[in-house]
Amino acid sequence: LRMPAWDCLPYDRVGPHHDLVAQRLDAMTRLMDGRQPDGPLIVITTVNAMIQRLPPRHAFAGRRLMLKRGDRLPGETLAAFLRDNGYRRVETVSEPGDYAVRGGLTDIFAPGEEDPLRLDFFGDELESLRSFDVLSQRTLKQRQSASLRPVSEIILDDDSIARFRTGYREAFGTPREEDPVYEAVSAGRAYEGLEHWLPLFYEQMETVLDLVPGTPVTLDANSDEVRDARLETITDFYEARLAVKDVSEAGAAPYNPLPVERLYLSAAEWDARLSERPVARLMPFAAPEQAGQVIDAGGRQGRDFVEARAQGGTEIYAAVRDYVAAQQKASRRILIAGYSKGSRERLGTLLQEHGLSGLQTVESWEDAEALDGKEIGLVTLGIERGFAAPDLAVLSEQDILGDRIARPAKRALRPDNFLTEVSSLQDGDLVVHIDHGIGRYEGLVNVEVAGAPHDCLKVTYHGGDRLFVPVENIEVLSRFGSEEATVQLDRLGQGNWQARKARIKQRVKDMADELIRVAAARTTKSRDPLDPPEGLYDEFCARFPYPETDDQIRAIADTLEDFASGHPMDRLICGDVGFGKTEVAMRAAFVAAMSGLQVAVVVPTTLLARQHHRNFVERLAGLPLNIGQLSRLVSQSDAAEVRAGMKDGSLDIVIGTHALLSQSTEFKRL
Repeated sequence: LRMPAWDCLPYDRVGPHHDLVAQRLDAMTRLMDGRQPDGPLIVITTVNAMIQRLPPRHAFAGRRLMLKRGDRLPGETLAAFLRDNGYRRVETVSEPGDYAVRGGLTDIFAPGEEDPLRLDFFGDELESLRSFDVLSQRTLKQRQSASLRPVSEIILDDDSIARFRTGYREAFGTPREEDPVYEAVSAGRAYEGLEHWLPLFYEQMETVLDLVPGTPVTLDANSDEVRDARLETITDFYEARLAVKDVSEAGAAPYNPLPVERLYLSAAEWDARLSERPVARLMPFAAPEQAGQVIDAGGRQGRDFVEARAQGGTEIYAAVRDYVAAQQKASRRILIAGYSKGSRERLGTLLQEHGLSGLQTVESWEDAEALDGKEIGLVTLGIERGFAAPDLAVLSEQDILGDRIARPAKRALRPDNFLTEVSSLQDGDLVVHIDHGIGRYEGLVNVEVAGAPHDCLKVTYHGGDRLFVPVENIEVLSRFGSEEATVQLDRLGQGNWQARKARIKQRVKDMADELIRVAAARTTKSRDPLDPPEGLYDEFCARFPYPETDDQIRAIADTLEDFASGHPMDRLICGDVGFGKTEVAMRAAFVAAMSGLQVAVVVPTTLLARQHHRNFVERLAGLPLNIGQLSRLVSQSDAAEVRAGMKDGSLDIVIGTHALLSQSTEFKRL
């Protein structure tokens, strides 16, 4: 049973993904049930999930609805359950937590289910229950029964709303009028990222360990280091939120962060909880005999064919053949693991072409146990390194071929039609009509036009005026780009919206004129070209521990081309979190600093300043460059030393927050 942690950053404005929450709730409710009909469970979790506080067990007591073919289930009972347990009503079901109602049919994607369910009612009787495919909408199989569980860790009922309102005021004082979190919960509405205030909805919180009292725990060798690093990161995010709490962010709603101890276990609490139960630690190395209760499981690190790869040609495959023969002679079954089905097939073809025989595709552990002494199993297994056990040897794709370049799987695109557009809107959302301005969406209604019914989107404007937009003209509507609930609605038939559009168009034109003027000025100015230092630049690039993506390589090449152009640079690098923007900046900073220029790396938060400073110091270790940090966490004496280094030129790279660097005369000169 897998129990993952949230996939969002601490104190973020967005919450965890619906799929992950569904998986967490499925695990939590199964553990809370206490009955395991299939035998004992192994709960696989992470340090991040173990230190995160959870809703108490009693909060989900009785919050399960059993569906059985032939039972009577009033529609209002089902609707009330779905509404109270976090399900989202949509037009087309696509992910866990969605449900759709079309006459006597109700589609529900429940947590713990691989596929959504389709309920067919005859009156109040559940006449048919079946699972279906999300994309094709075709039935997969008939079901006799199913179980519905909550899909949100927050239960929005009268009691929890009252607790939240009281706790929010006690923690942060009287809310400001424009506080969208407080307003949404007070109105009984879900709010994006509300999970970061989870403790306010419950009288007490628990952890994963509370769900499995007395259960032995097995930890990785580095669990304590991972815990400390995670708590340090959480504290950094919390302090960053506090630092900007009273600062007016442009267009941003106020954010009141709960203290770290309300949401997470401390290191002392972690140790205390683990002291109450048996704990085992997995170690990757042999322990001395006098180490106490130590069990040698017989596992050893597998063979890495780096020497054979260095020789090139077919030496690698000859080495693999020799290794396989030696393991078979030692009576070990052989498994060769590819990271995906495609890589498994590719690896199998390569090995077969180079004389390795007896390859068999293996889909389960039972298949692996059935292999005879001359057969080799090809498996799909996401491991980076292989291992050898007393009766088993596993080789990974990375062991044989070297670094594996993983590409994220492309998600299937949803159909681009009006049903999916409408499903993204909720009653009460603000929308913008291209001709009439900002209004409030009030749902789909059926309007009689020329004696025939017609589906329309109802939009309410200031003063109660209503506009009905036919569904085939939905392209004239767009979601309003701000979560601010106090925005002024426009009036139908008035000229204020057209006047506002005209002002915006003029501002855009003025901005375009300014950009053109600046671009023209850049082309007329010149500077000395910057070229990467031969040899040293290649050595620096080789320290990057990951394979560059195609876009990353292109961005680096474009940046170096700008440096060599002899004109002032004007380039913006855009990319999602974790896609390698920092490496582009780091290589640019290296080239500029090695060319004799001082470099300022300007970041928005103290946390980023510290992280980037640590990364720069590690990557540039041993190279003739001096690096300084200027942020709120730097002492006054160190900050003065950094400013002096900027002034006299002894500092090559300074990494700091915009708030401090913008006040520095040395930075303005730079």
